[in-house]
Amino acid sequence: MSLDTVLFGFPLSRLLLALAYGFGTAFLVRFGLRLAISQIRRIAERTETDLDDLAVELLEKTRFLFILLVGLWVAARSLDLPQEWDQNLTAVLTAVLLLQAGFWGMGVINYLVRHHKRARMEDDPGFATAIGALGFIARLLLWSVLLLTALQTFGVEITPLLASLGVGGLAVALALQNVLGDLLASLSIIFDKPFVIGDFIVLSEFSGTVESVGLKTTRVRSLSGEQLVFSNSDMLSSRIRNFGRMEERRVAFLLGVEYGLESATLRTIPELVRAAVERRENARFDRCHFKSFGDFSLNYETVYYMQVPDYVAYMDTQQAINLEIYEAFEREGIPFAFPTQTLHLVRGEGE
Repeated sequence: MSLDTVLFGFPLSRLLLALAYGFGTAFLVRFGLRLAISQIRRIAERTETDLDDLAVELLEKTRFLFILLVGLWVAARSLDLPQEWDQNLTAVLTAVLLLQAGFWGMGVINYLVRHHKRARMEDDPGFATAIGALGFIARLLLWSVLLLTALQTFGVEITPLLASLGVGGLAVALALQNVLGDLLASLSIIFDKPFVIGDFIVLSEFSGTVESVGLKTTRVRSLSGEQLVFSNSDMLSSRIRNFGRMEERRVAFLLGVEYGLESATLRTIPELVRAAVERRENARFDRCHFKSFGDFSLNYETVYYMQVPDYVAYMDTQQAINLEIYEAFEREGIPFAFPTQTLHLVRGEGE
């Protein structure tokens, strides 16, 4: 076979030259890409910015198929291809370019999600969930736009397709209304923020710390250790007590002392309780009153506020207050009351 042999309507010499152009272009692009990655990675190790890391990530996402088709396109430019062949090649190259753009777009979205999540995680834990959901929506929109653009490139009329997708989407929405309800509820949780990751919440008879808010479910770690999973729509339809937003904890407790104490002793009890509360660092005393005459005790009600929301700190403070009150009552000879009954027996006549 000589170089003048005609294949596919072109001399063999021109075909070989075109292939040389194509493979040469692909090799140069591949080599330049690897060189750029190594150079930028070396620079990235010496800088604190994330932009050079993003550049490396995007270059690494460049697929070999895309490079190969770029070489094929260069080879085709050196030939006078028939119009139909040229159009088909351009359509395929455009589709692969859109696919490669999708990979690049995914890299940018992932970078933005990681960057903003890392920057805001400590200040606003709920933002981590919000940015994750926004990243999912951005990826969905990206691939939807690229798919429609690719279909239009191949000559598919997308207007009737969009109309049929609207009717089909309505049917799917009716079939998946529970799933879509949870999805919309997750967006409501993300943007309205009734709770965020790390908050301690009470939901009906369940309680625990929020671990994650997903597109369909919210996961809570209970005090006993197991993981509780709630659907997002159930979360929003229930009354939630969010202790993570607590600034102060109101504490009220009762003390009962025995009947028969002198009035002067009864007047000293509020001062003893006040002193026990005010000596605690994170406690703000509110009041202590002789509240009522009980069946077997004289009842005092005490109210104070914990100025930190932590439950362990509250229990430590309450324990210290109880111990000091007990010691003060022991020192003053004030007995605590306990349930008792006194029976009065009356003799009848003739007994």
